[in-house]
Amino acid sequence: MTSSFDAWKNSVSNWVLNPNTGRLLTALILLVATFAAVRIIQRFATRYIEDKDNRYRIRKLVAVVGYLLGALGIASIFSDKLSQLTVMLGVAGAGIAFALQEVIMSIAGWTAVSLGGFYKTGDRVQLGGIKGDVIDIGLLRTTLSEIGQWVDGDLYNGRFVRVANSFVFKAPVVNYSGDFPFLWDEITVPIRFGSDRSLVQQILEHTVDEVCGHYENESSMTWKAMQKRYPLESATTKPLITMGFDHNWITYTLRYTVRFDQRRVVKHKLFSRILEKLHATKGKACVASSAMNISVQQTEMKAANHPPT
Repeated sequence: MTSSFDAWKNSVSNWVLNPNTGRLLTALILLVATFAAVRIIQRFATRYIEDKDNRYRIRKLVAVVGYLLGALGIASIFSDKLSQLTVMLGVAGAGIAFALQEVIMSIAGWTAVSLGGFYKTGDRVQLGGIKGDVIDIGLLRTTLSEIGQWVDGDLYNGRFVRVANSFVFKAPVVNYSGDFPFLWDEITVPIRFGSDRSLVQQILEHTVDEVCGHYENESSMTWKAMQKRYPLESATTKPLITMGFDHNWITYTLRYTVRFDQRRVVKHKLFSRILEKLHATKGKACVASSAMNISVQQTEMKAANHPPT
């Protein structure tokens, strides 16, 4: 009986004192700790992220990185040569960087956007060929409410586009509303030859001042504020009217400043009021058209070929 107990005791002692047993227990503890740490980090990392796609990607990223680190830790426990562990870490690191290069670039892009001021929510931007208003900046992707495409003008078309943050390193970031939320825009008005040019000039000046005058003051103040931050030259924000002509008509070009989200509305107001005022001149100033010019020429040719008797 005593000999059997001594044999069992020796067996247990040998098992406990065996280095491999200690390594096995350490690996088991590390495995449990890895699972627990991944769960905790996933919960806290996605706590304030509302987008379900971003939550899913972050949870997957945390799980992959956590389990890889756990696997490397377990491998190091059973590794007797530090050089082999170094090689293993190098190969694993290269594999992780290659497999997650787009994710890493997107996270770096998110950091650049957050700290560099590329854009913020509410800005109108163009990213990767997509133009729209920024409605969300996630860890991996920026969500845009797209404008344009099959819709004429700067109007929403109903699509929401998610662009990878890595695009800030691959393509130019065009911001239409960042530090200077105004744009220079212009319209052209064709006027028939023989119109009262002084009257036309007066109508256009009054109309553009009436519609865009308040934008001039706001944009001028904003531009001066930007000159304190950047080495910008002085730029006039006052409306500018220029004239040119060809063999068809006289062309007046109206250049003015307008808020980035009001281009379509302002153009409508300008054209509507210009037409009203031109019609009110009772023929002193008329809008030109190709059809009108052709009919006049045909009438003159007919009169020349058939003089009155």
